Amino acid sequence: MHDACKALERALGAFPRVKLGHWPTPLEPMDRLSEMLGGPRLWVKRDDCTGLSSGGNKTRKLEYLMADAREKGATTIITQGATQSNHARQTAAAAAKLGLGCDVLLEDRTGSNDPNYILNGNVLLDRLHGARVSKRPNGADMNAEMETLAAHLRDAGDVPYIIPGGGSNPIGALGYVNCARELVEQSMEIGLAVDALVHATGSSGTQAGLVTGLAALQSDIHLLGIGVRAPREKQEQMVYDLATKTADHLGTGVAIQRNQVRANCDYVGPGYGVPTEGMRKAVRLLAQTEGLLFDPVYSGKGLDGLIDQIAKGYFDGMNNVVVLHTGGSAGLFGYADAFDLPGYAG
Repeated sequence: MHDACKALERALGAFPRVKLGHWPTPLEPMDRLSEMLGGPRLWVKRDDCTGLSSGGNKTRKLEYLMADAREKGATTIITQGATQSNHARQTAAAAAKLGLGCDVLLEDRTGSNDPNYILNGNVLLDRLHGARVSKRPNGADMNAEMETLAAHLRDAGDVPYIIPGGGSNPIGALGYVNCARELVEQSMEIGLAVDALVHATGSSGTQAGLVTGLAALQSDIHLLGIGVRAPREKQEQMVYDLATKTADHLGTGVAIQRNQVRANCDYVGPGYGVPTEGMRKAVRLLAQTEGLLFDPVYSGKGLDGLIDQIAKGYFDGMNNVVVLHTGGSAGLFGYADAFDLPGYAG
């Protein structure tokens, strides 16, 4: 496995990359949670500690995307996401760090008019990083909206570079090919046999990169995505298609098998970005047992799925399960009312 990791590292080294994060992110046990749930021993891969604008998983993708943007002579970045997009916040921060302009298009996917949701949390940080923020209605063709804006910017003399929602394309997914290598190396260093890796899956880039990386390493780690938006069939197909493209882009000849892509989409609830009771309980539980802050849109629903699947026996026979913490604690400030917390004592 060590030789496979080195080979994958060399393959990734052929692609331009700009350093934006703190690597490797920590791999830590969650023993209080493990004891409480009574299943396998749980670990957390702390991609909330990537360092860029409070951290998160998109930083890994942006290291490759921003390097590609610079190679193409970009002067400004365009991206899109939901109102409380963690991706938009990290993209705005990366653009600021590299001296590039940034336009963020935010789609209203929930219809909420809560001032905290539409102005606080990630939205506040988008603006603090200097991004130009504009809003689009639910159901807008966000790719077309970005192309229209790019045309206007070109007419004004700018060189725009479009990053898809979530940074989820074969370039961005390389960040999670590299994460698979990093996790395998970390686990070998401490003698940890990882049976499964669980994470929230949405725009598909994180899972597609992990699928590709684990396949390249010929790792037998069981990868499970907990869906936060699409039905299972659609989610798995999105991941498979992007993983196949990522493997082709990587150029090592690795083949992606359809059965390597697994998503459980039973925890989405009423819709993307809409709180569920399971998410609320899971976020509170991790905050009060492990001192960890998970977000209400992605990682919180992923936790809900993990906890419920432990109870249902999905991980029976497994000894060590790693949770990929994708970050997003800034989003909590946009969902304060969702947690029905007691007021401050006077």
